[in-house]
Parts: sequence; C-alpha cells; structure tokens
Amino acid sequence: MSPNPLTAKKLLAALSPITAYGKVNKVVGLVAEGSGIKAPLGSLCHILPEAPQKGAQGEDEGGIPVEVVGFRDSNLLFMPYGDLRGVQPGSLVRNSSLPPFFPAGPDLLGRAFDAFGEALASPVQKQPLNLPDMVPLYAEPPSPLARPRISEVLDVGVRSVNALLTLGKGQRVGIMAGSGVGKSTLMGMMARYTKADVNVIALIGERGREVLEFMEKDLGPEGMARSVLIIATSDQSPLIRMRAAYAATAVAEYYRNQGKDVLFMMDSVTRFAMAAREVGLAVGEPPTTKGYTPSVFAQLPKLLERTGRSSSGSITGVYTVLVDGDDFNEPVADAVRSILDGHIVLTRELADEGHFPAIDVLRSISRLRADIVSAETVAAGRTVISRLAAYKKVEDMINIGAYAQGSNPEIDKAIATLPLANAFLRQDVGDQVSLEDSIKQLSLLAGV
Repeated sequence: MSPNPLTAKKLLAALSPITAYGKVNKVVGLVAEGSGIKAPLGSLCHILPEAPQKGAQGEDEGGIPVEVVGFRDSNLLFMPYGDLRGVQPGSLVRNSSLPPFFPAGPDLLGRAFDAFGEALASPVQKQPLNLPDMVPLYAEPPSPLARPRISEVLDVGVRSVNALLTLGKGQRVGIMAGSGVGKSTLMGMMARYTKADVNVIALIGERGREVLEFMEKDLGPEGMARSVLIIATSDQSPLIRMRAAYAATAVAEYYRNQGKDVLFMMDSVTRFAMAAREVGLAVGEPPTTKGYTPSVFAQLPKLLERTGRSSSGSITGVYTVLVDGDDFNEPVADAVRSILDGHIVLTRELADEGHFPAIDVLRSISRLRADIVSAETVAAGRTVISRLAAYKKVEDMINIGAYAQGSNPEIDKAIATLPLANAFLRQDVGDQVSLEDSIKQLSLLAGV
C-alpha cells in the first residue's frame, strides 16, 4: 500500500536548508550535463541561465526546472520541464531538494490541475485551495497478498459494458482504439454515469483544444463535480507528461486510502509510453521494437499495478491505448493487454457505420466477469456472443446472397436477432442504462 500522505508542514521540515550549486558542462538535444552537485534520480533541480536573484526571504528565485534522469561518469544528466533556451556553458545548477510529491486535500474535487499540482482555474476559481496533504508520486503497488479478491460489480452506465464486459471494483481494463473512434466520448459516459465515489482522470498528451471540450461536453457539470483532472498537453515536455500520469495515480491512491471506490481513467497510456521513449532515447538507451526503449516496458507494470483493490478501498483503472495504424498487436497495446484484467476494443469499421459506442464485443473481454455476475447472466451473455459470432462467420456470404435461408438453424437465428442485438449494443451519449436494466435487457435478448 502507498505511504500515508504527509502534511505540507512535515514535508517542509524534512527538507534540507542547504542549497548546493553545480555547473552546466554540455547540452545535447533535450539533455543537459552538469557537475559539482549530487542529487538522486528523479529529483528536481533548477538551471539558472543568469546570475541567481535573491527573493524576500533570501532564497534564490527563477531558473529552468529540470529533473535528474541519469548519470554519466560523475556528471548528472538533466532533462528540462520547459525550454533550455538561454542556457550557456557554466550556467549554475541548483539542487532544490524537492522530493516528488503532489498536493492533496478537500479542494481537489471539481478542478483540473497540471502535473505539479497547480490548479488550471478559471477566473472565478482564483481563491486559495485547501490542499494540506502531500502524496508521493512514486509509490509501490499494494502487496499481492494484501489485495482482496474482486467481488463487487461497478456500474458504469454503459449497457454493452455493464452486460457483456462487466467491470468489478478494482479491476483494470484497457480501451484499445485508433484515433477518432470515440475513446474520449466513452470515457466521458463512464465518468458521468458511474456509481464510483470519485473519478480521477489523467489526460496525457492531449490536444490543448480537447481539454475544455472534454470537461464541458463529455463530462458535463454532473461528472465534473466528482472528478479530479490531471492534465499534460502534447506540447509539454515528455517529463511533464510522465509526471502527470504518476501524479494522477497518486491522487487515486489518496482517495483509495480514505476507503473510497475510485474510477481512474488515463487517456492515454500510449502517450505515456511515447514520452518514456523520448526520455530513454535522449539519455542513450538502445531502441528496441518500434523504437521503444527497454525502460518503457519496465515502467508500464510499475504504473499500472498501482491501481486495483486494497484492504481500504478500490481503484478501477480504465486505460486507453491509442493503437498505431489500427494495429491491435503493436508493442504498447500487446504489453498493456498482458498486464490488465481485460480490454475493450473500439473499431473504425463500427464507427464508420454510425455504431456508437463502437465496441466490438467479439474482440473484447472482461477476465473477471464470470466471477462477479450470476451464472444466468454469464449464460445469457454467451448466447448473445455466439449468435454474433455465427453471423460474423457468414456475413460475406449473406451480403452477396450466397447463403440459403434454412441451411443452418443457428445462423438463421443469428440473422433474425441481429437487428435487436445491434440496437442493444448502441447507446446515445445522453442515455444512462443502469446495471440492473442492462442485465434484464440482455436476458430478454438471449431469450428471443
């Protein structure tokens, strides 16, 4: 289980009052090399392009925030959170002694934050926020033997997911899809209609235009009121994109430790992996499959395993995976699918037909469904899936008129129930279907 949050006062008391300085020796691409100070991996420092300016309390002000990402001989390798423009040979490097923590407290709900805990507020939200606690960005996952079995269903308000891909509290699933087939819309529906106590949503590498659109259109006031958003847009440093993913996970753990059921959504884990690839290549790691470095596939399970159920609460994780060229077997999708407890596949073919949500239930699976729903519901789901699969096998023959009615009773049944099955799988964005209604409608469809 992750450590308990520290209060800001305790954290400040633990910091060293001594400020150490080093110098920049070299800058190549996104990486600066410095000497003269010691700092652990992941710590925050500042490069001062000009002479340091003293603040009111005598402390240095300004500087470009950088993170220690590696070592070369006795020198430190830094990557910036911003732009290195203005740095020159001999520029000072200040060790800020700042551990990687994220602020937390009652005022998290209903607001959006950047990767450092600064509120991305509208003009009416300028009042100080009550965030007295600090949670560590990098925590260990719960012990395998301290994870209770998942036994309760989480209602997400989407009929096809509730009925055929049922999610449990503490389960982790991936939404696999290409670009523009409805991932964000499906996430918004889940966040708005879920019965979870809190939503924590990480938008990693998103287009800047889509952030406000997601908040106002997809989430809406109802969903936003019980959500915390951590945002890092595509134009920001790869370190910021990675930090936002860890920060959002830390916030979800903060609520889980309070005994709450959390719905955690990250869009997308692919952009987290791409950011990790940029960092790895910049510090000299060898590229492997499709240019991804070995550390990418080491970091994915460390991030994804932190969600799930613990002895105090649960984090149900929903991670979107942006598949490259609609290839569902590309390296990141394959790695994520092997770690998670199921996957929901959205296909461009269904989206092109106006079938929303564009979930291909034949290619999707929830590995825990049979453990958390009744045997009757499992049987009803298998009946519907088998009919859809039977129709899929002979779809081309039906379309060209080569299938003769009455040749196969199973296929005849599939053809007769297909319009009802498609109507069942479709759902308008503004419609909410409860878990009970979803299962009732599934039983009626299976009995047709």
